[in-house]
Amino acid sequence: MEFSQSELTLQVAQSAKDFANQYIKPHLMEWDESQEFPIHIFKELGKLGMMGVLVPEKYGGTGLGYYEYSTIIQEIAKVCGSIGLSLAAHNSLCTGHIMAFGNEAQKNKYLPKLATAEFIGAWGLTEPNTGSDAGNMKTTAVKDGNNWIINGAKSWITHGKSGDVAVVICRTGEPRAKNNSTAFIVDRNTPGFTAGKKENKLGMRASETVEMIFDNCIISDENRLGEVGEGFKQAMKILDGGRISIAALSLGIAKGAYEASVKYAKERHQFDQPIANFQGIAFKLADMATKIECAELLINQACDLKMKGLPMTKESAMAKYYASEICVEISTDAVQIFGGYGYTKDFPVEKFYRDSKLCTIGEGTSEIQKIVISREVLK
Repeated sequence: MEFSQSELTLQVAQSAKDFANQYIKPHLMEWDESQEFPIHIFKELGKLGMMGVLVPEKYGGTGLGYYEYSTIIQEIAKVCGSIGLSLAAHNSLCTGHIMAFGNEAQKNKYLPKLATAEFIGAWGLTEPNTGSDAGNMKTTAVKDGNNWIINGAKSWITHGKSGDVAVVICRTGEPRAKNNSTAFIVDRNTPGFTAGKKENKLGMRASETVEMIFDNCIISDENRLGEVGEGFKQAMKILDGGRISIAALSLGIAKGAYEASVKYAKERHQFDQPIANFQGIAFKLADMATKIECAELLINQACDLKMKGLPMTKESAMAKYYASEICVEISTDAVQIFGGYGYTKDFPVEKFYRDSKLCTIGEGTSEIQKIVISREVLK
């Protein structure tokens, strides 16, 4: 595995960093307080090609690889986790699912609009009573001639209200039966498809999280993704790549908290010297730096395997599990280093602290990652 960053990756990183500092940083607390989902920011990211990072150029994307994709998410998340989360969800879930399992007609119809952010994408697997227990989902799709009738609800959905198109996994067989679910593309203007409750969250507040409701929502069989019964298998493959996204998001937040801590520790004086001179602070920074390096290596390993088309279920789960856990640890230590100031909204680490926790929950909890890892190592 090559450890040095390519010139392309460095250029992409600088572009994402410049964008975040110019367009996101001045408004991030305003959006956080109001829970505004700043769609215009994603339209601008679309112009830069960052909403279709992995989409081939023939479908209007930038056709970059996972190293560049991970880097973009990290640079955005170093400034604002909310924007990084929405960027990741749009690219790896909705867009990624259509790219991986759509037919040519579906790809030509949706990918160019998703890649440019003309469309914002959503992806629905989780339900109110079936989070990790996705095999027991209640949302159903029943065949009716050349159509499908969808009924049910999906919860905790990023862009559940503002998304122009959603990939939705529905049960098409008996509960807990093998191969009992199928994926569908549902356009926002489809009758019977509405938005429900918007969640009032601890962190990631500028990333929209809304329930999606389906009430006799009729879609054509042309909107089916892949074969009937393959929905859950497709979702698991999509989540393999999605774990890299959340690992990168976690690493970006951790880096943001760490860099703010180093800067503050050098500037803050107590007992006539910078607090960085005190071992209690210096050792915290040493631990932060080490954890960041470890997480980065795990992410790069997963990216390397993904780009080579090799199995990476274990490696992506390890990257997501470790990066998300150290993200919480590092942001917690950052607040401690800042002391009382770290507990206020006038300094950045308070927001990193709140945003970090979702990374251990979204796209598979830490406990689910341990199940995935243990199954792989015990094969």
